[in-house]
Formats: sequence, structure tokens, C-alpha cells
Amino acid sequence: MADTSTQGATTQGKTRGADSGGGDDGIRTFPFPVDLSVGGVGMQAGPMGTGRTWHADAPLERVHRIDFHVVMLFDEGPVRHMIDFAEYEAAAGDVLWIRPGQVHRFSRTSEYRGTVLTMQPGFLPRATVEATGLYRYDLPPLLRPDAAQLAGLRAALAQLEREYEDSATLPLSLHTAVLRHTLTAFLLRLAHLAASSAEAARRQADTTFTLFRDAVERDFATNHSVSAYADALGYSRRTLVRAVRAATGETPKGFIDKRVALEAKRLLAHTDLPIGRVGAAVGFPDAANFSKFFHQHTDLTPAAFRAELR
Repeated sequence: MADTSTQGATTQGKTRGADSGGGDDGIRTFPFPVDLSVGGVGMQAGPMGTGRTWHADAPLERVHRIDFHVVMLFDEGPVRHMIDFAEYEAAAGDVLWIRPGQVHRFSRTSEYRGTVLTMQPGFLPRATVEATGLYRYDLPPLLRPDAAQLAGLRAALAQLEREYEDSATLPLSLHTAVLRHTLTAFLLRLAHLAASSAEAARRQADTTFTLFRDAVERDFATNHSVSAYADALGYSRRTLVRAVRAATGETPKGFIDKRVALEAKRLLAHTDLPIGRVGAAVGFPDAANFSKFFHQHTDLTPAAFRAELR
């Protein structure tokens, strides 16, 4: 296909008029444009273009769904793209993998340059689908291959594009079979990248959380600020939020507050310090603010909590 576009996977500026409708949330879902594929096969591969759309009534800068896979390999960047209500920024050499049913939106300001692959879920046999993790929604959509991985992906994708365009050399049945095999080779590389990226992200999150946890243990009595911890550790606030949520299921602020409340309980239970002194010991110079904080996290006043244990 001479001009396959990220913004529509269409050819020669055509748009598709069929619409599969929307879900209960009102977000419209658009089908794979089989009639625009070379030979009517269940995939497309080619350069990204501009000014396209999956559907004449669906500008891609609006939130929508598609019922097929999209893989974009970027030659230029940065490109901002929303997937499942999270913003991703892709650079040259990065890959975005959008799976069927995911909500996404193209950026009005980014220029999409590179190669795009689209494919119907049913184009590959079940064994290949399982081997390549086509429905691993737990894997990250933004992938950053290293130089060797990128070279392999580019070569595999270029071969797939050549096979896709060559519809005259082989009968349609053989052409489709070759496409399936070539597509599988590319997806195996992509799946390995996705799985290794997820593992690397998990290790990084574990490291980030461990450093945060140790910092909170050391400084919770004087520092209750998420931003201050992020700055001290050299992370963005967003990175810290992701790491703590992945490790504990709660926010960094919730983690800090829980540790402060635990220390306050210990001091109230095991010492005779006045309540004002207990508050000061966990970072609340003002006794009224400490009482308010403690009540929010225990449903008891400090005095009532101590009385229950005596």
C-alpha cells in the first residue's frame, strides 16, 4: 500500500464510512477497513500520512476506539498520543502498540512520521496470537527498543511492507500465507520487546519504591510532602506515583500519612507524652492540626485512642 496512514490506515486519501457503533460510555468504535487493504487481507503496512481518518465522521483528535491492532514505529518525534486516558510521548525510534478496544486519541499538534501496521485480530491463528501476546493488555503500549532491537524491528517491518505490497507474484492464498508468517516474525520481536520492557519497568518501579520507602522511614517526622520526596530522590512526581501505586496500591501521600499515623499511635499507646508533644514528634507543631489529621485517619481523637488502650 503506497500511503497507509496512522490517521486512518487509508489509501489515496479515502475514508471509510462504516461504523460499528459505540459502547455504553458513548465512545464510538470503528472497524478495520478491509476494503482498503491490498487484496482485502486482514492487515495493512506502510508509511504514516496526514489528514486521514478511520471514518468520515470521526476526527482522530477525538477520543475513539478501534477493533483492531495498530503498531506505529516513529521516525521522528516527539509525538504525544493518548491511550486509555494516559498521555504517552514517543520519540524517534519508539513504538506505540494500541490493542483492540483501547480508547485513544491522536494529537492535534504532533506530526506522525514513520511506519504503521494495522491488523485484524482474526488474521493470525490462535497459536500465534498466544505466542505473540496480542491480548496482553498488562504490557505497556509505549516501547523504547535499544539500537539492536530497533534494527531488527525495522528490518522485519520493511520485509513485511514489501510482502504486503507485492500482491502480483503469488496467488492470493499463498500471498496471505506469506504475510501471516512475515507478520508473525515481526510480532515475535515486538512481543519480546514488550515483555522485557514491562519487566524493566517493574524493576525500576521496585527500586523507586524502595528508595521512597526508605526516605519516608527516615524523614516522615519532618517531611510530609510528596513533591519534596520526589525532588530529593530525583524522580518526577508522576514517576513516584506510578511506582508507589504499583507496589502498594496507594498514593505516595497515602503511604506517608499511614506511616505518620502509625508512629502517632505508637507514641500515644506506649508513652505518656502530652498529645501536643506527640503531634510535634510526627511533624505537627500545632496540636489542633495533629488532632484533625489523627481523626481523619483513625476516626478517633488522639485522647480517645489513648483512652481505649489504657
